[in-house]
Amino acid sequence: MKLYDFALAPNPRRVRMFLAEKGIEIPSVQINTREREQFGAPFIKINPFSVVPVLELDDGTCIGESVAICRYLEALHPAPPLMGRDAKDVAIVEMWNRRAEVEGMQAASETVRNSAPMFADRGIAGVPGGFPQIPALVERGKKRMARFFEFWERQLAGNAFVAGPHFTIADITSFITIDFAKRADISIPAECGNVARWYEKIANRPSAQA
Repeated sequence: MKLYDFALAPNPRRVRMFLAEKGIEIPSVQINTREREQFGAPFIKINPFSVVPVLELDDGTCIGESVAICRYLEALHPAPPLMGRDAKDVAIVEMWNRRAEVEGMQAASETVRNSAPMFADRGIAGVPGGFPQIPALVERGKKRMARFFEFWERQLAGNAFVAGPHFTIADITSFITIDFAKRADISIPAECGNVARWYEKIANRPSAQA
Protein backbone atom coordinates (compact mmCIF):
# COMPACT_ATOMS: atom_id res chain seq x y z
CA MET A 1 0.00 0.00 0.00
CA LYS A 2 0.93 3.63 -0.37
CA LEU A 3 -0.74 6.86 0.62
CA TYR A 4 -0.92 9.85 -1.70
CA ASP A 5 -0.57 12.69 0.72
CA PHE A 6 0.26 16.37 1.11
CA ALA A 7 1.77 17.44 4.41
CA LEU A 8 0.00 20.83 4.52
CA ALA A 9 -3.51 19.68 3.64
CA PRO A 10 -6.07 18.94 6.39
CA ASN A 11 -7.76 15.84 5.01
CA PRO A 12 -4.57 13.82 4.48
CA ARG A 13 -3.61 14.78 8.01
CA ARG A 14 -6.79 13.11 9.24
CA VAL A 15 -5.53 9.84 7.79
CA ARG A 16 -2.00 10.34 9.12
CA MET A 17 -3.35 10.99 12.61
CA PHE A 18 -5.55 7.90 12.35
CA LEU A 19 -2.54 5.84 11.25
CA ALA A 20 -0.46 7.18 14.12
CA GLU A 21 -3.13 6.24 16.66
CA LYS A 22 -3.22 2.74 15.18
CA GLY A 23 0.56 2.42 15.08
CA ILE A 24 0.48 1.72 11.33
CA GLU A 25 3.18 2.85 8.92
CA ILE A 26 2.38 3.20 5.21
CA PRO A 27 4.77 4.66 2.62
CA SER A 28 3.56 7.97 1.26
CA VAL A 29 3.87 9.94 -1.96
CA GLN A 30 3.64 13.71 -1.65
CA ILE A 31 1.30 15.45 -4.11
CA ASN A 32 1.99 19.16 -3.80
CA THR A 33 -1.43 20.70 -4.21
CA ARG A 34 0.01 24.20 -3.85
CA GLU A 35 1.93 23.51 -7.07
CA ARG A 36 -1.24 21.97 -8.59
CA GLU A 37 0.30 18.53 -8.99
CA GLN A 38 -3.14 17.05 -8.32
CA PHE A 39 -4.24 18.27 -11.73
CA GLY A 40 -1.47 16.49 -13.62
CA ALA A 41 -2.31 13.50 -15.80
CA PRO A 42 -0.44 10.95 -13.60
CA PHE A 43 -2.47 11.79 -10.50
CA ILE A 44 -5.77 12.16 -12.36
CA LYS A 45 -5.36 8.49 -13.34
CA ILE A 46 -5.20 7.69 -9.64
CA ASN A 47 -8.04 10.01 -8.60
CA PRO A 48 -10.10 11.78 -11.26
CA PHE A 49 -11.49 14.08 -8.54
CA SER A 50 -7.98 15.56 -8.13
CA VAL A 51 -7.89 15.64 -4.34
CA VAL A 52 -5.81 13.98 -1.67
CA PRO A 53 -5.64 11.67 0.22
CA VAL A 54 -5.79 8.47 -1.78
CA LEU A 55 -4.80 5.03 -0.53
CA GLU A 56 -3.51 2.74 -3.27
CA LEU A 57 -3.73 -0.94 -2.38
CA ASP A 58 -1.29 -3.60 -3.52
CA ASP A 59 -3.75 -4.81 -6.17
CA GLY A 60 -3.99 -1.31 -7.66
CA THR A 61 -7.33 -0.38 -6.11
CA CYS A 62 -7.42 3.31 -5.18
CA ILE A 63 -9.54 4.47 -2.26
CA GLY A 64 -10.20 8.18 -2.00
CA GLU A 65 -11.88 10.20 0.79
CA SER A 66 -10.29 10.22 4.22
CA VAL A 67 -13.12 8.52 6.12
CA ALA A 68 -13.34 5.72 3.54
CA ILE A 69 -9.60 5.15 3.93
CA CYS A 70 -9.94 5.11 7.71
CA ARG A 71 -12.81 2.61 7.53
CA TYR A 72 -10.65 0.28 5.46
CA LEU A 73 -7.78 0.60 7.93
CA GLU A 74 -10.12 0.07 10.89
CA ALA A 75 -11.30 -3.20 9.36
CA LEU A 76 -7.72 -4.39 8.91
CA HIS A 77 -6.52 -3.12 12.30
CA PRO A 78 -9.48 -3.01 14.71
CA ALA A 79 -7.40 -2.19 17.79
CA PRO A 80 -7.51 0.37 19.19
CA PRO A 81 -11.07 1.03 17.99
CA LEU A 82 -11.42 4.53 16.60
CA MET A 83 -14.79 4.21 14.87
CA GLY A 84 -16.91 2.68 17.62
CA ARG A 85 -16.97 -0.36 19.89
CA ASP A 86 -20.45 -1.79 19.33
CA ALA A 87 -23.42 -1.05 17.08
CA LYS A 88 -24.66 1.91 19.14
CA ASP A 89 -21.20 3.36 19.63
CA VAL A 90 -20.40 3.04 15.91
CA ALA A 91 -23.52 5.06 15.12
CA ILE A 92 -22.70 7.73 17.72
CA VAL A 93 -19.13 8.09 16.47
CA GLU A 94 -20.36 8.29 12.88
CA MET A 95 -22.90 10.94 13.88
CA TRP A 96 -20.34 13.17 15.60
CA ASN A 97 -17.70 12.70 12.95
CA ARG A 98 -20.20 13.69 10.28
CA ARG A 99 -21.26 16.69 12.35
CA ALA A 100 -17.60 17.67 12.68
CA GLU A 101 -17.30 17.52 8.90
CA VAL A 102 -20.48 19.46 8.12
CA GLU A 103 -20.48 21.97 10.97
CA GLY A 104 -16.71 22.41 11.23
CA MET A 105 -14.56 21.24 8.36
CA GLN A 106 -16.90 22.54 5.67
CA ALA A 107 -17.16 25.90 7.41
CA ALA A 108 -13.39 26.19 7.79
CA SER A 109 -12.87 25.18 4.17
CA GLU A 110 -15.47 27.69 2.99
CA THR A 111 -13.63 30.44 4.84
CA VAL A 112 -10.09 29.49 3.82
CA ARG A 113 -10.82 28.71 0.18
CA ASN A 114 -12.62 32.02 -0.30
CA SER A 115 -9.94 34.15 1.35
CA ALA A 116 -6.47 32.64 0.78
CA PRO A 117 -4.71 34.07 -2.31
CA MET A 118 -3.60 30.61 -3.47
CA PHE A 119 -7.26 29.72 -4.06
CA ALA A 120 -8.10 32.85 -6.08
CA ASP A 121 -9.53 30.79 -8.95
CA ARG A 122 -10.17 27.57 -7.03
CA GLY A 123 -13.03 28.18 -4.66
CA ILE A 124 -13.98 24.51 -5.11
CA ALA A 125 -11.52 21.76 -4.21
CA GLY A 126 -10.39 19.48 -7.02
CA VAL A 127 -11.18 21.97 -9.80
CA PRO A 128 -8.20 23.61 -11.60
CA GLY A 129 -9.96 26.93 -12.20
CA GLY A 130 -13.20 28.68 -13.03
CA PHE A 131 -14.55 28.95 -9.49
CA PRO A 132 -13.52 32.40 -8.23
CA GLN A 133 -13.62 33.27 -4.55
CA ILE A 134 -16.82 34.69 -3.11
CA PRO A 135 -16.08 37.17 -0.30
CA ALA A 136 -19.54 36.74 1.23
CA LEU A 137 -18.73 33.09 1.90
CA VAL A 138 -15.83 34.15 4.14
CA GLU A 139 -18.19 35.90 6.52
CA ARG A 140 -20.66 33.06 6.35
CA GLY A 141 -17.90 30.56 7.05
CA LYS A 142 -16.83 32.52 10.13
CA LYS A 143 -20.39 32.52 11.42
CA ARG A 144 -20.62 28.78 10.80
CA MET A 145 -17.40 28.25 12.73
CA ALA A 146 -18.82 30.24 15.65
CA ARG A 147 -21.80 27.89 15.59
CA PHE A 148 -19.45 24.89 15.51
CA PHE A 149 -17.67 26.13 18.65
CA GLU A 150 -20.99 26.69 20.43
CA PHE A 151 -22.14 23.14 19.71
CA TRP A 152 -18.80 21.61 20.68
CA GLU A 153 -18.65 23.63 23.90
CA ARG A 154 -21.93 22.09 24.98
CA GLN A 155 -20.98 18.58 23.88
CA LEU A 156 -17.64 18.65 25.66
CA ALA A 157 -19.14 19.99 28.89
CA GLY A 158 -20.08 16.46 29.92
CA ASN A 159 -17.82 14.31 27.76
CA ALA A 160 -14.10 13.63 27.82
CA PHE A 161 -14.08 13.33 24.04
CA VAL A 162 -16.34 14.48 21.23
CA ALA A 163 -18.32 11.24 20.86
CA GLY A 164 -18.21 10.22 24.52
CA PRO A 165 -15.66 8.64 26.86
CA HIS A 166 -13.24 7.37 24.23
CA PHE A 167 -10.93 9.04 21.69
CA THR A 168 -12.26 8.45 18.16
CA ILE A 169 -12.12 9.69 14.59
CA ALA A 170 -14.60 12.39 15.64
CA ASP A 171 -11.83 13.91 17.77
CA ILE A 172 -9.39 13.72 14.88
CA THR A 173 -11.76 15.53 12.52
CA SER A 174 -12.64 18.15 15.13
CA PHE A 175 -9.04 18.79 16.13
CA ILE A 176 -7.83 19.18 12.55
CA THR A 177 -10.82 21.41 11.75
CA ILE A 178 -9.74 23.83 14.48
CA ASP A 179 -6.14 23.81 13.25
CA PHE A 180 -7.30 24.37 9.67
CA ALA A 181 -9.49 27.30 10.72
CA LYS A 182 -6.42 29.05 12.15
CA ARG A 183 -5.39 29.74 8.54
CA ALA A 184 -8.32 32.16 8.40
CA ASP A 185 -7.40 33.68 11.77
CA ILE A 186 -10.19 31.80 13.53
CA SER A 187 -9.35 30.53 17.01
CA ILE A 188 -11.18 28.93 19.91
CA PRO A 189 -13.37 31.64 21.50
CA ALA A 190 -12.37 32.69 25.01
CA GLU A 191 -15.74 31.58 26.36
CA CYS A 192 -15.27 28.01 25.09
CA GLY A 193 -13.30 26.64 28.03
CA ASN A 194 -14.43 23.05 27.46
CA VAL A 195 -13.23 23.14 23.87
CA ALA A 196 -9.90 24.66 24.93
CA ARG A 197 -9.41 21.96 27.59
CA TRP A 198 -10.21 19.20 25.12
CA TYR A 199 -8.04 20.75 22.39
CA GLU A 200 -5.00 20.90 24.67
CA LYS A 201 -5.50 17.26 25.62
CA ILE A 202 -5.61 16.20 21.96
CA ALA A 203 -2.65 18.42 21.05
CA ASN A 204 -0.57 16.55 23.62
CA ARG A 205 -1.20 13.17 21.99
CA PRO A 206 1.76 11.99 19.88
CA SER A 207 -0.54 11.54 16.87
CA ALA A 208 -1.21 15.29 16.81
CA GLN A 209 2.25 15.71 15.26
CA ALA A 210 1.40 13.45 12.31
